[in-house]
Amino acid sequence: MAAATYRFSVGPWNIGRGADPFGPPVRPAVAFDDVLDAAVKLGFEGIQFHDDDAVPDLENLSPAKIVAEAKAMRQKLDDKGLVPEFVAPRLWEHAHGVDGGYTSNDPAARTWAIERSKRSVDVAAALGCDIIVLWPAREGTSVRESKNPIEASRQLLAAIDAILIAGPSMRIAIEPKPNEPVDHAFIPTIGHALALGARSFDPARVGVLIESAHAILAGLDPSDEMGFALAAGKLWSVHLNDQNGLKFDQDKVFGAANLRGAFDQVRVLENANYAATGAFVGFDVKAQRTQKAESATAHLATSKAVFLALVEKSRTFPQRVAEECIAARDYEALERTVLEHLLGC
Repeated sequence: MAAATYRFSVGPWNIGRGADPFGPPVRPAVAFDDVLDAAVKLGFEGIQFHDDDAVPDLENLSPAKIVAEAKAMRQKLDDKGLVPEFVAPRLWEHAHGVDGGYTSNDPAARTWAIERSKRSVDVAAALGCDIIVLWPAREGTSVRESKNPIEASRQLLAAIDAILIAGPSMRIAIEPKPNEPVDHAFIPTIGHALALGARSFDPARVGVLIESAHAILAGLDPSDEMGFALAAGKLWSVHLNDQNGLKFDQDKVFGAANLRGAFDQVRVLENANYAATGAFVGFDVKAQRTQKAESATAHLATSKAVFLALVEKSRTFPQRVAEECIAARDYEALERTVLEHLLGC
């Protein structure tokens, strides 16, 4: 039987203007239609959306208008042979979310965050996708004493339940991150996300999205985080990239900092037959600040090429030799087997 084919997705923020945390944009803005054309050219099938990527200015639109705009976006995707992967409520960039959304100390802000999330459910339904991604960006603290972590956990659970109730056919994929833009997040790891989902109104509809860099920033191995989620049947998307240590979120090309770590991530996906589930592989990577506008999609093409090369490395891995090494408890020989395979020796 032929191996399943991977499906790839991209977000409009991955074809950006060259801004980083330390400076302004250095390239012109890329029109959304041009993003879609680039996705098609690169062989990406899925488009990731923040709610206001799909429906700009949705804060000032009626519910009916939001749905109409989302349906128009769906037609635009259909015309290009693309599909929506997920919708994520963008709470962290709005003034109401200055102290967090679901865990804000302002009750009005918490209400706003949940209502905005319900509108995201409407957007997702109109687009024709069934995943809401929650990146709890400002759901945490920079001053520990500013929030009660017990109450914050309850508030996060209440928000998840509200989304599940608002969208009976929707699934929620929580995307943990240990820090940035807050100092300490309330949902820093996959374990936290899955534990919270298990307490929800409908645990079967709460899973996770794993980003490589976010795991590395927590001092964890992304492949172990993926394995933990896969064992629970809860890995519903991945954002593959790379990260050079415990710095700011770098969104480097997949495999650029740790090629062996990238191989291990691909291998765990292969071992779980992830491609056969139909779930997407996303690359949350950004072009280097020095890149010229005309070649500012090379980071995506490179990430995809590296991923596919590592799929082949995984499928041709000398498993029998590895098993002999493991049986003999000769892990030095196993180490060499892995390295020589990656080096093509």
